[in-house]
Amino acid sequence: MNKKTIRDIEIKGKKVLVRCDFNVPLKEGEITDDTRISAALPTIKYLLENGAKVVLCSHLGRPKGEVNSKYSLSPVATRLAEKLGQDVKLAKDVTGESAHDMANTLKDGEAGLLENVRFDPREEKNEDSLAVELADLIGTEGIYVNDAFGTAHRAHSSTEGVTHHVEHAVAGLLMEKEVQELGAVLENPEKPFVAILGGAKVSDKIGVIENLLGKVNTLIVGGAMANTFLKAKGYDIGNSKYEADKIEEAKRLMKEANEQNVEIVLPVDARVAKIPEGTELTAETIEAAEHKKVKLYKQEEVQEGKAESLGDWNILDVGDTTLEMYANSLDGVKTVVWNGPIGFAEAPSFAHGTENIANYIAHTKAKCVIGGGDSVAAIKKMKKRAIADGEHEKQFDNIYLSTGGGASLEFLEGKDLPGIKALENDTKTITKNESQGKVNTNQYEM
Repeated sequence: MNKKTIRDIEIKGKKVLVRCDFNVPLKEGEITDDTRISAALPTIKYLLENGAKVVLCSHLGRPKGEVNSKYSLSPVATRLAEKLGQDVKLAKDVTGESAHDMANTLKDGEAGLLENVRFDPREEKNEDSLAVELADLIGTEGIYVNDAFGTAHRAHSSTEGVTHHVEHAVAGLLMEKEVQELGAVLENPEKPFVAILGGAKVSDKIGVIENLLGKVNTLIVGGAMANTFLKAKGYDIGNSKYEADKIEEAKRLMKEANEQNVEIVLPVDARVAKIPEGTELTAETIEAAEHKKVKLYKQEEVQEGKAESLGDWNILDVGDTTLEMYANSLDGVKTVVWNGPIGFAEAPSFAHGTENIANYIAHTKAKCVIGGGDSVAAIKKMKKRAIADGEHEKQFDNIYLSTGGGASLEFLEGKDLPGIKALENDTKTITKNESQGKVNTNQYEM
C-alpha cells in the first residue's frame, strides 16, 4: 500500500505508541477468545525484537467515557505477558501519572499497556487535547503505529487525532495484512467471484452491494436483509423482520444487478418460527417457539388461494433448496467474500444456513475473505472441527479471517478509513506506481 509500515522506519531505542484492537470477549473477567491479541503479536514482537520501547493502547467494550473495572485491560495485560514470555506493565490510567511513569521506565525491548482509552470521554469525540496527551507519552521523537484495523473506520483520538502530533505515524503488520487481503478482492479478484452478504439490515450493506456489483459474478443474499429483497419482489414474508423504507433501494439494486449481468440469489424456502406479536426475538424465545420449514410464495399466489399465507410466522433461516442453490453458486468459484450470518445463528435451530455456508467455504480452494463476528465464528468452528477430525490446518490457508467487522464493511464499500488515511504515505510506492503509468484508485492498494 502507499502507507509506510514499521519496516520502513528506524525504531531502535524509540518510544512507540501502538494502537491495537484488544476488544476481546470477556466472561466473569476471563478472556473467552484471544484471537485479536494473537493477531497483534507479529507487530508487537517485531518492535520488541528491534529494540523499541512499546506503549500499547486499546479500547475494550463500551464504558461510556467512565472508569469501570468491568472493562479494565488487566486480563489483556496478563494474556499478553503469557504470549510474549515477558512482563507487560499495566498503567492505572490512560494519560495520567501512572501512564507517564510506565512509559518513562520502559527499557529497549519492553512493553507496557495503557488502561482502556475509552475510560476517557474525549476518546470517541476525537478531542485534540487527548491526542496531544497520548503523543506526549512517547515524546517528540516517538513513533505512532496503528495496528487496529477493527477501529480504523472510526476517527477517535487514539486512531486518528494522535497522528497529527507525532513525527511518524505508520501501519503495523496486521493493518498491512488486512488491507492487503481485502484490497486484493476489490482490485484484482480471480473470477468467478461470489459475494455472500447476510445479517439484519440492507441499510448496513447498501454501499457494499453497490461497490461489489461491478466486480462479482454472483451475489448471495441471506439473513434478515434477504426479507427486504423478498418483500421488494412481492413475496409473502409473514411477520418477518424487514426494512420497509429500503424496499425501493432493494428494487434499485436488483435492477442494477440485472443490468450488470450479476446474479442475485435469494431464498426460495425457509425455516420459520411462530413468534407472538411484540415478543422480543432472542435465542431463548425462538427456541421455545413452534418451528417448521416452508416454501416461499408470491403475495399474489397467496391472495389467489394458491398458497397459504405465512401469517405470524417469522423467517429466521434459509431452507434446504436454498442451500442447494447456494452450493451450486459456489461450485468452481475462485474468489469469495462473506460478511454476515445467513440466519438467526444465535439460535441453534436456525444456525443451519450459516453453518452450511461455513462448511462450503471450509472445503473450497477459492480465495476467501471473511468478515463479521458471526461469519468468522462459524468458520473458526468449522476449522476446529475439521482439525479434530484429522484434517490439516493448512487446508484453511486460502481463508482469511478479518479482525474488522464494521471496518471491513466500509473498506468493501470503497470508503476512506480515517485510521488508515491519517498514516504517513510511502512516497517510494507512489513514485513507483506513477513511473509505471499506474493510477491507483484505491489509496490502500498493496
